[in-house]
Amino acid sequence: MTALAPRADLPLLADLPPLDARFNIAHHWLQANAQRHTKTAFIDDQASLSYGGLDRRVRQLASGLKALGIRREERVLLLMHDVCDWPVCFLAAIYAGLVPVAVNTLMTADDYAYMLEHSRAQAAMVSGALLPNLTAAMTRSDHEIRKVIVSRPEAPLHPSEVDLERFIDDNEVATRPAGTSPDDPAFWLYSSGSTGRPKGTVHSQANPYWTAELYGKRVLGMKESDVCFSAAKLFFAYGLGNGLSFPLSVGATTVLMAERPTPEATFRRMRGESGGIKPTIFFGAPTGYAGMLANAALPSREEVAIRLASSAGEALPADIGERFKAHFGVDIVDGIGSTEMLHIFLSNTPEKVRYGSTGWPVPGYEVELRGEQGGAVPDGEPGDLYIHGPSAAMMYWGNRSKSRETFQGAWTKSGDKYIRNSDGSYTYAGRSDDMLKVSGIYVSPFEVEATLIQHPAVLEAAVIGKEDADGLTKTKAFIVLKPGCQVGEDELKAMVKERLAPYKYPRFIEFVADLPKTATGKIQRFKLRAMEQARNASGS
Repeated sequence: MTALAPRADLPLLADLPPLDARFNIAHHWLQANAQRHTKTAFIDDQASLSYGGLDRRVRQLASGLKALGIRREERVLLLMHDVCDWPVCFLAAIYAGLVPVAVNTLMTADDYAYMLEHSRAQAAMVSGALLPNLTAAMTRSDHEIRKVIVSRPEAPLHPSEVDLERFIDDNEVATRPAGTSPDDPAFWLYSSGSTGRPKGTVHSQANPYWTAELYGKRVLGMKESDVCFSAAKLFFAYGLGNGLSFPLSVGATTVLMAERPTPEATFRRMRGESGGIKPTIFFGAPTGYAGMLANAALPSREEVAIRLASSAGEALPADIGERFKAHFGVDIVDGIGSTEMLHIFLSNTPEKVRYGSTGWPVPGYEVELRGEQGGAVPDGEPGDLYIHGPSAAMMYWGNRSKSRETFQGAWTKSGDKYIRNSDGSYTYAGRSDDMLKVSGIYVSPFEVEATLIQHPAVLEAAVIGKEDADGLTKTKAFIVLKPGCQVGEDELKAMVKERLAPYKYPRFIEFVADLPKTATGKIQRFKLRAMEQARNASGS
């Protein structure tokens, strides 16, 4: 099996020393940066935090959390925008032996009520702007928490709430981390919900160490002098590596952005308008890259300092990568990761990019493609993607059936369909539950979508199956056009017929203003399918 060649100056997984029996990832990162006391670790629109300040605040907050009476491995909800307080709260909980549950900032009060009850969180750390949502969630939940700790409050606080700054200042610096092991639970991330209800994914103390060592250092070649900026938020597995695990592992600096990653907001950070520092590594997702390239305010190559761009979250269409490279002179390094594997395990590299593919297995990980009966599939045919690697999650909390389905011994089932190419690279074929059979042949929605967006008028596309008048499954495309652009259905159909096998072209096309997505930019095709089913049921 062909894999990426690791950097020659770094050891292979087998050559890395085993982790100590006593290992706490927060303590590990603080110790690794102990000599960078004055260097900036994190910077946002309102504040910056040095590595020395990070160390002090993390250990003071850890003392405060323990003083609340929260016990080892009990959960603490983390509902916070990407500001300097986020890494402090995340690391402090882990340092104290507690388990932070990082949650999406764009969900509803009902979602947070579910997560409070599901995680049985004993405290919550929340941004002031998000406090009303959390308060509403608490009123809808039977679960009670001990304390709400508020970052940058925007209104007077209730007696059960406390200002994070005051809470930190009122506590002494903890002198010892919790005596955790590499296999102890460290934090939860909820799955993005691209296929339904989010699942609480439990990660160990060692997992972020491995993603940083194997991908951040060995594939991306991240170094101390880098300035990282991730449009993907910290609550997302991809964003957590980009903006926290990777930079902390080498002593780099991270630019954090509280607001939503619109093209305009992203451009301001790329130009160095936040904190006066220009990122050298940008982490985005295909949807975001498409929006950036379509925006008239796209910065010139001379305005930015980007030496490396990364993409994940969903497969990157070749056209987007090629246009980005033509504009900025920098390739987008596309890869696939998952909440369950914590970060990327299959990837292109800065030195080796094959647009249209997701690249090769990351050193330290193995991948297999399996057919419906569990056997290997030959090159060129789609199969279910399975991964074997050291950063796999421990389980889905309180969901034994889904845990068994996904975590199968040493292997993790990704839920994605892939095709292995003759050069050992892998090409995305769609989510396993999104694949279509048209005329008895599998069709990848992603392949059709990637072709549709090659039209200059098309911004985004999503493809699902729709039954025709004879009850046969045909492809249907939902199209979002670029502002001010128009194109006819027949023109789009003809273009797909020219570039793909004729049976793959979309028999139905519907133009829409936007597509349903998760907060991380993944298209929720299951919502489009549900909409079609509802229309069919109503006869419309």
